[in-house]
Amino acid sequence: MITLKQINYALAVADTLHFKRAADKCFVSPSTLSNAITEMETQLGIQVFERDNKKVILTELGSLVIDKAKIIKTEIDGINKISQLNAEPLSNKISLGIIPTIGPFLLPILLPKLKSDYPNLNLNIIEAQTDVLLNKISSGEIELAIMALPFNTNGFNVNKFWTEDFYWISRKNDPRSKKSSIKAKEIDLDELIMLEEGNCLKDHILDACKIKNTSKITFNASTLSTSIELVKGDIGTTFVPEMAVKQLLIANPELKETKLDEKGPHREIALISRNNYAGDRDIKSLIDVLTEQLNSNQKIKVG
Repeated sequence: MITLKQINYALAVADTLHFKRAADKCFVSPSTLSNAITEMETQLGIQVFERDNKKVILTELGSLVIDKAKIIKTEIDGINKISQLNAEPLSNKISLGIIPTIGPFLLPILLPKLKSDYPNLNLNIIEAQTDVLLNKISSGEIELAIMALPFNTNGFNVNKFWTEDFYWISRKNDPRSKKSSIKAKEIDLDELIMLEEGNCLKDHILDACKIKNTSKITFNASTLSTSIELVKGDIGTTFVPEMAVKQLLIANPELKETKLDEKGPHREIALISRNNYAGDRDIKSLIDVLTEQLNSNQKIKVG
């Protein structure tokens, strides 16, 4: 009979495609993990993984096994969560995903509050792009994720907790920075610094500005911090979400934020979980902390 331990080991190997890294992830020796996988394959009568000294490959039949294993793990996690429902909210282990355009600006104000108010919470933070986090939620690898809408939310529980607008960032010697707000048509595309392709924030900004033709946008950055450094160097201008303004500009007095005067809100932030996730009280408590800290943080503007 296949055991849950074997299932967890197999999922770790499928995720890493490396027996040593999978063993480290499961906190066992490589030989223990390898023997368990071999025993599982013998019981199934199929080869789940092809492996040699250089690589590990998931076989076609093995892929079907792993798909079923993910479902089993998710259901088992749900059963375990039920046993925790009588406990205080946010008093157990939670794996929380967060996208890179939110993490650096939200976590510094969120984590101290969680540590203070919920000392028994064992929080594991994973930063990744939206599609990666959605896959991790589906597979049961993480319970919750903080993301920016819109995206395809079919099959997920979506709890919106924050809306915000974008701000145009320029040097203070730019005449346009003297205005209280700015229209998208006042910004030249060839001066605009955007994040790299595949980043949802770029898509949200293009949508807010109603920009369809991106061929004139020549400057791309990997992070918002890099974008700010390029603006400081007088390379161009950029947009940042409201929650990032204070942190990005407080050490850059030569820069100025100007609100984007286009129909908003320009971005919605939500806490995402599986539809069958049993931790409703955890979700509610986490959202309460998130909104409290964000509202408190936004009272202080850079100017």
